[in-house]
Amino acid sequence: MAVTASLVLLAALALVGIRIAADRIVLQEACTATAGGAKARVSIEQAENAAIIASVAARRGLPARAATIALATALQESGLRNLDYGDRDSLGLFQQRPSQGWGTEEQVQDPVYAAGKFYDALVKIPDYKTMNINDAAQKVQRSGHPEAYNKHETRARALASTLMGYSPAAFSCAIRTGGVDREEPNGRGLTPRAQSVLDEVQDAFGPQSTGGYAPGGVDDGHMEGSAHYDGRAVDIFYRPVNATARRVGWATAQWLVAHADRLDVATVIYDGRIWTARRSIQGWRDYTPPGGDTANATLMHRDHVHVDVR
Repeated sequence: MAVTASLVLLAALALVGIRIAADRIVLQEACTATAGGAKARVSIEQAENAAIIASVAARRGLPARAATIALATALQESGLRNLDYGDRDSLGLFQQRPSQGWGTEEQVQDPVYAAGKFYDALVKIPDYKTMNINDAAQKVQRSGHPEAYNKHETRARALASTLMGYSPAAFSCAIRTGGVDREEPNGRGLTPRAQSVLDEVQDAFGPQSTGGYAPGGVDDGHMEGSAHYDGRAVDIFYRPVNATARRVGWATAQWLVAHADRLDVATVIYDGRIWTARRSIQGWRDYTPPGGDTANATLMHRDHVHVDVR
């Protein structure tokens, strides 16, 4: 009996240990990109910066290869962190030097500006789309370590492919969630947090076709209990539903996940998949609309990205 009791106790302790281990996994905030057999695991800070670099390329109409080169460069130069220090006067994601004409100290520490200046230089290289990624990066940076970018190519490809929408539902972040204060809708019918999400998406990708909110609020057209009724949700439309729209939609959806921690994003739904902050450790999951009508493109969110905030 004593042996049996000991075994039961050990089994119970093992279960507790598993639960504790599971809890620790949940609390490890990080993001993962997986594409074409390549994988990149980055911190929340790195994910936000990677998403900015990719969105600047997308807004300029540049190919994923341009983003791959930029991301490999930033991984090498700063570890995808917006540094306020560096060799001599080097600063920011790309360690650009104000003394070398890249911009002011303030400008080169603005990730959008810094990425834009990198692409300005990159597109002047006639064959950057076909040349070795390391060599393209070196032509822009003129680093004292000319082969250093090679080791970042695989991770950069995964990040570029997912964050530019070429690999759907392949970029996800595990984040912590905490309590937030209730907010009242503004004159446009959006809470301040929802308004911030809308503003930042449009800053990143340009003007968008949006809906799901209105002055004074909306009171129909959505499922019962929808965040739209509280002014906490925005729909971003990508129509007609085709391969191009789908890629752009996934770029937006995965950009939102990359910035979910900072923007208090609660839910992103697109193209029959759902990501929620509350279950973020599970990544993107299959989505079935209320009523189960999976043939309806709008109910399945195939023509729009839904995002709501806490």
